[in-house]
Amino acid sequence: MSFAFALSLGVLFGLGAVGAPIAYAMIIASIAYLLVAGQDLGLVVEQMAQGVLNNFIILAIPLFILSARIMNEGALTDRLLKFCIMILGRFRGGLAHVNVFGSLIFSGMSGSAIADVAGIGRVMMNMMIKTGYSPGFAAAITVASATIGPIFPPSIPMVQYSLVSDASIGYLFLGGIIPAFLMTGFLMLTIAYVAAKKKWRPDRANDEIVTIREIPRVTIQAFPALLLPVILLGGIYGGVATPTEAAAIAAFYALLVATFFYRTISVQKLYVIFFESAHSGALVGLIIAAAYIFNFVVTSANIPQLISTLISNLNLTPLSFMLLANVIFLVLGCFVDATISLLVVIPLFLPSCRAMGIDLVYFGVVIVLNIMIGLTTPPYGILLYVLSGITGVPFSKIVREIWVFIIPLLAVLVVLIIFPDLVLWVPRIFGYKG
Repeated sequence: MSFAFALSLGVLFGLGAVGAPIAYAMIIASIAYLLVAGQDLGLVVEQMAQGVLNNFIILAIPLFILSARIMNEGALTDRLLKFCIMILGRFRGGLAHVNVFGSLIFSGMSGSAIADVAGIGRVMMNMMIKTGYSPGFAAAITVASATIGPIFPPSIPMVQYSLVSDASIGYLFLGGIIPAFLMTGFLMLTIAYVAAKKKWRPDRANDEIVTIREIPRVTIQAFPALLLPVILLGGIYGGVATPTEAAAIAAFYALLVATFFYRTISVQKLYVIFFESAHSGALVGLIIAAAYIFNFVVTSANIPQLISTLISNLNLTPLSFMLLANVIFLVLGCFVDATISLLVVIPLFLPSCRAMGIDLVYFGVVIVLNIMIGLTTPPYGILLYVLSGITGVPFSKIVREIWVFIIPLLAVLVVLIIFPDLVLWVPRIFGYKG
């Protein structure tokens, strides 16, 4: 490792430690490398511009963000939530089950764990507390269930992985379907175990529980919102639209439903939605652009080749490589921003994956799940801080309760590592040859 690259890493982690935005940290670290290495600083603008402007699929990210905003502000989320409560709300620990199941459904529109926490997660958590659940438990299951969002299609992290790996985004989305259902099932089994152990009664006190007479009305109200993921995924896998075009169609459909069917969005509210979505999308775009220049630095320093040589010298089997890589990413998840893992660290492992014949769609789905678990693990766990900040539940209370839900998520991760076909089965149905 050269002095220039070591200095660059020091700048990156130093700025991250003092709370600097990750995009600025990567840009400044890249400038430090170029200065010490004697390279042209114009490469910063060149690499950032090429990275963003040459990738049409990046446009899918702000469109997914826009869809989630419209859903929240346009009351689509409320209809979906009531539909989930109708199905599961009467069982022991029912609202906790609804929290998980609602995340699975909502993830079909947003593709973001943070959007899930800030949207349906916050609403669901407040409802749980009102019904008698402890704030710490309600917050913990909200954080854990939010990890489903970036695994079930669409997924913003998988779009980012596709950018650095050239793996098919469509097949990555398909590869996340079975893992997302496994996560949902394992989390709901954990809730059932906790509910039985603590002898909880069914959530009969909840005002939102639907009577039998109301079932047709609630289903009809939720139906237009439930069609959104069908339109999104059907457009992609039916060959009608690219992921970016499908994201645009989904955002437009959500707007039509919220404006003309539910009639919950005014012109003034629409302006706020577009403004906030553009702001969030621009932040993501800046992070991706910064990652491109930092990846140029990593490549210039020959780091991927050095790591590939080191791994080949260990004579690892594909399974042992996957286990090692996942342990590394789990440790990184406790201390490093998910964006760095996705856009900077993952490319270091890709040459070894190709050399060992490890499928990049399989690797991507497993590692994205790993990184999402990192969003829930202290001390860094960004979802813990986000939910604590918007709800006022102390960080320490969430941490005390989160561990029981990290265990089933880790169990799913181990199952996927051992059985790759659970990831690749659905993509192969749609013609994937990997």
